[in-house]
Amino acid sequence: MILADFLPPRRDVSWDYARQVGVTHAIVRCHPRDTGLTPPYEIDSLRAVQKDFAAAGFTVAGLEGDAFDLQRIKLGLPGRDEDIALYQRMLRNMGELGIPLLCYNFMATIGWCRTDTHVPTRGGAMTNRFELAALDPAPVAPELCVTEEKLWENYAYFITRVLPVAERAGVKMGLHPDDPPLSPLRGVGRIFTSAKHFERALALSASPSHGVTYCQANFLAMGEDIAAIARRFADRIVFVHFRDIVGTAKDFTEVFHDAGPTDMPAMLQLYDEIGFRGPIRVDHVPSLAGEEDLPHGYAKLGRLFALGYIKGILDTAHISYR
Repeated sequence: MILADFLPPRRDVSWDYARQVGVTHAIVRCHPRDTGLTPPYEIDSLRAVQKDFAAAGFTVAGLEGDAFDLQRIKLGLPGRDEDIALYQRMLRNMGELGIPLLCYNFMATIGWCRTDTHVPTRGGAMTNRFELAALDPAPVAPELCVTEEKLWENYAYFITRVLPVAERAGVKMGLHPDDPPLSPLRGVGRIFTSAKHFERALALSASPSHGVTYCQANFLAMGEDIAAIARRFADRIVFVHFRDIVGTAKDFTEVFHDAGPTDMPAMLQLYDEIGFRGPIRVDHVPSLAGEEDLPHGYAKLGRLFALGYIKGILDTAHISYR
């Protein structure tokens, strides 16, 4: 498998940390607010990001997250066909530049959601929590709401139009679960909240580009047997997010990689056994002392601990990675 890290598209000290601990593959979000450039449907912007990483010793292994505003696609609004055409251009650009993975989600209006980002954990480190009872219950504006039924229609419309382009470009698309896997949130439907719903999505196309981002903590929050589901989706997993939680979808806290209920070494061995050879990255981490105010889940020192933890398991288990 490929040990990667989620790095900002503009160089900072996290690039140095990653290279110094032996990481050579980057997963990147290329939204203009992150890059300072035009979206990656303009190939020169994507090429510039790739060149910067190459100069620092990294291969861009994949893109992650919405690279431009996809609300019209997700809500099924006028103009979505124009946005889908831009998405297709982005996929073709990725193929031309040899970037083989796109991690995407289909969360409309409300994306990754937490109700507290400063929860004390081991030694005073700060972590994240989602508690449904603490979420503002007021619905969002009516024009930003969507039902589950309509979201399914919008997803099918989108995925059947972009997958042929992704396949021709040699790009694998990995669908990320809703986080948290609950529906609705403040009146907004969500559909990727169970393994059954992932099966429904995968049934839309047998394309080799139609894959799963196996964010194991999200599947755990769903109440799924994450080892069994990983085996069930073995031939469709194209990307792994490696993290752990304590709790359920309605009330959970993210924890250090060595402090949760999941047998993390067993999961890494399982990914190897099922033939997963794609990128794996450590996901949300607690913020260590002095980094409490950095973006929650993505502080730098916590990632170093997590990277060392995963490398130690891989080396001890003699699991090949690069």
